[in-house]
Amino acid sequence: MVLSGGAIRGRIPAIITVRKLLLLVFALLALTGCARERGVVILATTTSTDNSGLLDVLVPMFQEQTGYTVKVIAVGSGAALRMGERGDADVLLVHSPDAEMGYMDGGYGRGRRQIMHNDFVLLGPPADPAGVAETDDAAAALAAIAESESLFISRGDDSGTHARERALWAEAGGLPESAAWYQESGQGMGATLTIASQKAAYTLSDRATFLALSGTLELEIVLQGDERLLNIYHVIEVNPPNGISLNEAGATAFAEFLLKEETQGEIAKFGMEEFGQPLFFPDACPKC
Repeated sequence: MVLSGGAIRGRIPAIITVRKLLLLVFALLALTGCARERGVVILATTTSTDNSGLLDVLVPMFQEQTGYTVKVIAVGSGAALRMGERGDADVLLVHSPDAEMGYMDGGYGRGRRQIMHNDFVLLGPPADPAGVAETDDAAAALAAIAESESLFISRGDDSGTHARERALWAEAGGLPESAAWYQESGQGMGATLTIASQKAAYTLSDRATFLALSGTLELEIVLQGDERLLNIYHVIEVNPPNGISLNEAGATAFAEFLLKEETQGEIAKFGMEEFGQPLFFPDACPKC
């Protein structure tokens, strides 16, 4: 059947209306997160919990106990927090206290609870050209590296480790961003350690990732024990941004799982068999 011009003109508004309706439906689906897989919990976390192997132990435990599936996205803490702000994750496990407080003040988190801690260590080549091992002060150690112009590899990725490093450089006299001997990897902890080892450079690392990869590295701990190197991890349930539906029940289940005595016990013993020392210390279980 051939439609007359008038009939065609009469159908145009209806066609446009249908198209608008379809566009509106698709927009609402995107905003409400209906496309997100049911039963999946998206965890945005720092690379140290992944590189160390801790999540290889904890995630299967959680999945078996709850039936949820966990999708792990390991990035720097800064990137993880930004994912939370956008509603791209359900729950965060991070270690950048100042940035976390800003995140909570902005109303992006439903809860922030301390799970565990370990510490940062300053690593360097066995020869220790800057003589860092002669001091027990982290800022003084960085000042010695700057004075000797020894190569230093920074993560440069707005992670919790990078944030602590910047704070220490501020105490040491200022961040040497323009110095040729100061280089940024722009990568996670494992990759940064590999680069530092290959270049015989200094770097700051969390102890867990260093120990997990130490067999492949030509680096040694040249400074440890300074109280400014304490490294605390918090779990934060994401407060859904307006119009975005997250797996709030799954996020709460994961946070509560990390706080359980059984889980805290697993954290306490993680690393003992392989390294003779724990890689993390549980903070939510006095008995562990």
